Amino acid sequence: MRLSARVDYALRAAAELAVADEGPVTAEQLARAQAIPGKFLENILTQLRRAGLVRSQRGPVGGYWLARPPGEISLADIIRAVDGPLANVRGERPEHVDYDGAARSLQQVWIALRASERAILEGVNLQHLVTNELPETVRSLAEDPDAWVNHTHR
Repeated sequence: MRLSARVDYALRAAAELAVADEGPVTAEQLARAQAIPGKFLENILTQLRRAGLVRSQRGPVGGYWLARPPGEISLADIIRAVDGPLANVRGERPEHVDYDGAARSLQQVWIALRASERAILEGVNLQHLVTNELPETVRSLAEDPDAWVNHTHR
């Protein structure tokens, strides 16, 4: 899986919003806190606002805040808002690609890949992230990334 800079920045900015005290946080504050280029961040925040994940207010006391509690916003929600579907093949959903001959099984591989990505990214929300209380499955995989691979190849 390849994560774009836009996704990385969006997740980091959302994490900062999840721990923000009362009141809006300016784009400049978010950019400074996570060393994100300001103009790039403005575009990301617009995408997150359009997706209904953040709200904004203009003016001298303006800024951004999460539209829902951090426990209700998954990492997958943020990724989809700024980068589109989690897994696609040449811009298509895996169910919509067909292969012939020796490559026929590739479609099933892409569907399984998307399912595993979704299981992790939809299972981790901003609350998990900012409290460092990740779900057990994620912690286990992070602590021993080869365990699942070794287990499936027996």
